[in-house]
Amino acid sequence: MRLGYDLTIEQSQKLVMTPELIQAIQILQFNTQELDSYVEEQLLTNPILEITASAPAESEKNAEEFQVKNDDFQAKDNNNEFDWAEHFKEKEYDDISYKQWEYNAEKSEYTYEQFVSSEITLVEHLMFQLQFAPIKQSCRAIGRYMIESLDENGYMTLSVEEIAKEFGVEPEKVTIVLDAIQNFEPAGVGARSLKECLLIQLRHQGKVDPVVEEVINHYLEDIAGNRLNNIAKALGVSVKEIQEVSDLIKGLEPKPGRQFGSANETRYIVPDVTVEKIDSEYIVTVNESSAPKLTISPYYQRMLIDSDKESNISKFLTGRLNSALWLIKSIEQRRQTIYNVVNAVVKYQIDFFDKGPKYLRTLTLKQIADEVGIHESTVSRSINGKYMQSPRGIYEIKYFFTSGVSGNSGEGIASESIKTFIREIVENEDPKSPLSDQAMVEMLTERGIDISRRTVAKYRDEMNLPSSSKRKRY
Repeated sequence: MRLGYDLTIEQSQKLVMTPELIQAIQILQFNTQELDSYVEEQLLTNPILEITASAPAESEKNAEEFQVKNDDFQAKDNNNEFDWAEHFKEKEYDDISYKQWEYNAEKSEYTYEQFVSSEITLVEHLMFQLQFAPIKQSCRAIGRYMIESLDENGYMTLSVEEIAKEFGVEPEKVTIVLDAIQNFEPAGVGARSLKECLLIQLRHQGKVDPVVEEVINHYLEDIAGNRLNNIAKALGVSVKEIQEVSDLIKGLEPKPGRQFGSANETRYIVPDVTVEKIDSEYIVTVNESSAPKLTISPYYQRMLIDSDKESNISKFLTGRLNSALWLIKSIEQRRQTIYNVVNAVVKYQIDFFDKGPKYLRTLTLKQIADEVGIHESTVSRSINGKYMQSPRGIYEIKYFFTSGVSGNSGEGIASESIKTFIREIVENEDPKSPLSDQAMVEMLTERGIDISRRTVAKYRDEMNLPSSSKRKRY
């Protein structure tokens, strides 16, 4: 075995993740809010960047021109740098262009119709009623403490003994305040258990009788499992009477506090794309407000022209300018990629938009990637956290990428479509003789959907539909 040193020449290809490429990938996967936050950070760190106040067409033209020059710069040898100062001199800027951009309040894109009013919370609603409660003034502090200790569903999180110890009073005094709160609206608030919550609501309705009270106290699990025969035998009443009791109990609210608003529940969705039907064609439009319009500051362009080419100022501004142009180009590329992907999705799922959820087809990332001519990971990033506003409502774009089964004719049927069929079957069945999962399989087979019983059971569970034994009515 001979050891030695040799000089060899070889060619190899490899992908280098430059900072610019990493930035472009990040921008593509940002949703609207994340992109806005990222642009704000860049505006703070890069003085060259500004949010344009010009017309959209003009700003796009300027950005396009800068991108072309930047491409020329990148195509040149590294030792032969593109002279931005000479380029700006050729444009012959006037003195009026030196000023910084100013905000124009008249061009706000938001209106009051885009916001929801604040909702009254459970605590606020109960505090208002506490003012008129028939309790002593000295007990109101206990009432406020008790109301603020309720959970989001309206249940007590502290015991009477704990509250009594906190205020140094007798438990009987706390019980008096608790009884007053349990008479507030919504009915059932202030309960310490589900059974107590249901009984409070029935007392408000005046529908408490020994049979109902016995069922709530000892047979709630049997009610949940629809084992009405067992309850009827144990109480010595007819199954029909227990069915009426079951309907009464299921008509009550187990979580009385959830009907009130909470600041944590409010979610604003800004659609990244809009799909509109014009004549017989669906037109895809990318929401321009989701991609901020950036431009190059005329003030710093003039500073670059006036500075010495070898000075630190010139080198700094040149670096910031190249970074700004790459950011503008990445945002525009993001917009174009999202448009191409959504346009391909709309063409593929045209039956969904025309006829409804039952006609949603199976779709994979690879199908769209092959259609658009990009990688699957790029498709995944372009739909991550993005929403579409369509004539049928607002959907997350991921909704249209779904698995499913094959139909008898060979086409793919999405799982969401099959769930819609299953829900229709359950809604139209005879409640006294509900259909089993196997019976639903046979009905779906008649419609050209080849599916197993286990898959039907899986989809039914995902829709929170009980089994046939629990759906049966007596």
